[in-house]
Amino acid sequence: MMNRRQFLGSTAGFALLASPFVARAAQRELRIAVWQGYAEPEWVKPFEEANNVKVNITYLTSDEEFFAKMRGSQGAGFDAFSINTSLVPRYQKLGLVKPIDPTKVARMDRLSPVYKNVTDLNIDSQLWGIPFAWGSQPLIYDTAQFDKAPDSWHVMWDEGNAGQLINFDDPGTITLAALLLGFPNPYKLEPDQLQACKAKLIEQKKLLMTYYTGFDDGVKIFAENKIKAMLSIGELQLVNLKKLGVDAMLTIPKEGATGWLDCWVVCNGVKDVDLAHAWINNCMADEVGTVLSTKLKYGNTTNQKANEDNGLTYADKLFFAQQAENQEARTALWNEIKAA
Repeated sequence: MMNRRQFLGSTAGFALLASPFVARAAQRELRIAVWQGYAEPEWVKPFEEANNVKVNITYLTSDEEFFAKMRGSQGAGFDAFSINTSLVPRYQKLGLVKPIDPTKVARMDRLSPVYKNVTDLNIDSQLWGIPFAWGSQPLIYDTAQFDKAPDSWHVMWDEGNAGQLINFDDPGTITLAALLLGFPNPYKLEPDQLQACKAKLIEQKKLLMTYYTGFDDGVKIFAENKIKAMLSIGELQLVNLKKLGVDAMLTIPKEGATGWLDCWVVCNGVKDVDLAHAWINNCMADEVGTVLSTKLKYGNTTNQKANEDNGLTYADKLFFAQQAENQEARTALWNEIKAA
């Protein structure tokens, strides 16, 4: 996953009801691996107290690094972790995760209907993860330089904006061209469609000021160079641009935008499977959804009111990440685009 979560800091806690779970005399341990913002004091501390458990948190820095770690330990290093739903089949195929038992998650009925039948989480008639948080890769623009919000990704190819556009340096950016070209699934492209995306992105390249390499890099370049628009890698870039005094806004163009949907997964080497399920149940509380959406600006999957109160009402306009048709081919294609 991108470095979007690294931009989050911890927040001050408030009391919330943790999931009920019978505590034993000796304190237990729950080992979780998460992106920043997914194990905040607001819900970790009450869970620890209610269950006589110490939650040991490892923060993720990249998807590939964590996959290598899980593969090396055969899933024995953690009890539960958060991951993009599109990556779950990869772990499931290698036997690194266990299926979820819905009967052990009392708050399953709070999951919004749109997240109950995610293809990548329902494999071989079993459930392998529970959606927790979501976000988008929207168009961010400087309102001072537009009379109204751009309604199409064509703005990123407008010669009138030459030198005032930035794009993200990542093979995933190929999906942007796929959206603009109207391909039905930007993650499942035929060879001729990939070549069309390549031509479109080479066409765009001459209009860009530069590519950016991460959350903070994109914010810095945008703020310091009077950038008009960019493909953003998450809502938090908007939050931090505003902190720097840029009157920026985000929009989801008419072609839609890509998005990410993260879930909780139970590791194959889990020490206490009931405790892992109790943790997932704890994270589905309404109060957790409020923190995710209000303080951290993530969409949540259980508290729709918190999403609505924070303007996170566009999940239906997103193409949530899926496994690409050939990630290696996309990486090679992206390098060709940059070298052109």
